Amino acid sequence: MIETKRLKLVEAREDELGIVVELENAPGIREYIWNSTEEEHRGHLKAHDKLLLLFKTKTEEKIVGYCLIVLDFNSDIFELKRIAMTERGKGYGKEAILAIREYAFENLNTNRFWLDVYPDNQVAINLYEKIGLVREGLLRQNFKTKYGYYDYVIFSMLRDEYEEYKKNHNLVLVDSEESEEDTESDETGTQSLT
Repeated sequence: MIETKRLKLVEAREDELGIVVELENAPGIREYIWNSTEEEHRGHLKAHDKLLLLFKTKTEEKIVGYCLIVLDFNSDIFELKRIAMTERGKGYGKEAILAIREYAFENLNTNRFWLDVYPDNQVAINLYEKIGLVREGLLRQNFKTKYGYYDYVIFSMLRDEYEEYKKNHNLVLVDSEESEEDTESDETGTQSLT
C-alpha cells in the first residue's frame, strides 16, 4: 500500500473490478482512457508484472481514482499505463501521481518512469510538465479506434532526473506531511493510456 496525506493507494480486489470498469466507462473518463473488461482486469490482478491500484480517501475510504501499472523487470521500466480520477479539482490526481512516481524510484529498481497521453488532454499534460516529466515526443496515429487514428504524447523521467528534481524542488517523501510544497494545486483529470 502507498499512502499520501489524504489517500491510500491499494491493490484492487477481485470484488472491486466492477467499480474499475464502471469508472473507466464514466462520461469524461471514457474519452481519455482505454477500457478493459472485468475479465481483462482479472488477468491484470494475476499478472506478476502488473499492478491495479485503487485510490481511496483515508477518511471515508471513498474511491477517487485508479491506475494500472506495467513493470518491465528486465529493463527497470515502470509504465503508468492508465490513470483516472473521479474527483477533479481537489489535487488528488497530483497527490497520487507524485506518490506513484516516488514509489517507482524509491521502492523499486526503476530507471525509467513513463506514460502516454492524448495530445488534447491539456490538463494532464500541464501536470506532467509541472512535476518534471520530460516530453519525449509524439507517436503519430499510433492507435486506431472506431473514431479514427489517435496520437500519443510520451512523457518520462529517468532515475537521475528524479534525483535532480527531488533535490531542486524540496521533494519530501510521501510518508511525511506533504509530497511537495504545493500538493493542493493542479489535477490530472484523466489520462488517455492504453
